[in-house]
Amino acid sequence: MADLLAIPEEQRFHEIINGELVQKAVPSFEHGDAQSAIVAHVKIPFQRRPGGRWPGGWWFATEIEVEFMPDQVYRPDVVGWRRERAPERPSGCPVRIRPDWVCEVLSPSNAQNDTVKKMRVYHRCELPHYWIVDPREETLTVHRWTPEGYLLALRAERGERIRAEPFDAIELQVGVLFGDEREDD
Repeated sequence: MADLLAIPEEQRFHEIINGELVQKAVPSFEHGDAQSAIVAHVKIPFQRRPGGRWPGGWWFATEIEVEFMPDQVYRPDVVGWRRERAPERPSGCPVRIRPDWVCEVLSPSNAQNDTVKKMRVYHRCELPHYWIVDPREETLTVHRWTPEGYLLALRAERGERIRAEPFDAIELQVGVLFGDEREDD
């Protein structure tokens, strides 16, 4: 952790994976576009108190350091906490409250970290929901925690309209994650 915190904050795009300091991949346009589309999908309807027109009940952040274990500090692309578990907005660096949902957007140079190493830690920490967005394959994969391992809850591709837990109160056009224009409802 000391090595991570020694890097100046404006240059700190690193994670600690299995005790090793690892620099995150430089995001492509496709990565950034998918990440911003996910934020646009969840933030307005869910980052508010429950009740009213929108479901609410969540806090969200992007690219923040979250300590899952002392030797596991990650910067998820998008991360969320249920307000019922975290009534106050999470704070600090790193955040030490386990999130309820993480979404990683794959980059070719670090996909194995997201789909193998980090996924194992997320499971050990009982992270309830883990999404993986793959811009190259144009897919969204939704995982749900179970004691035996992550259950593949949904796999969808561009062109589909889905309801993906834990945000299944609203529909998602998967293609929007990959550059499609949002259709009017």
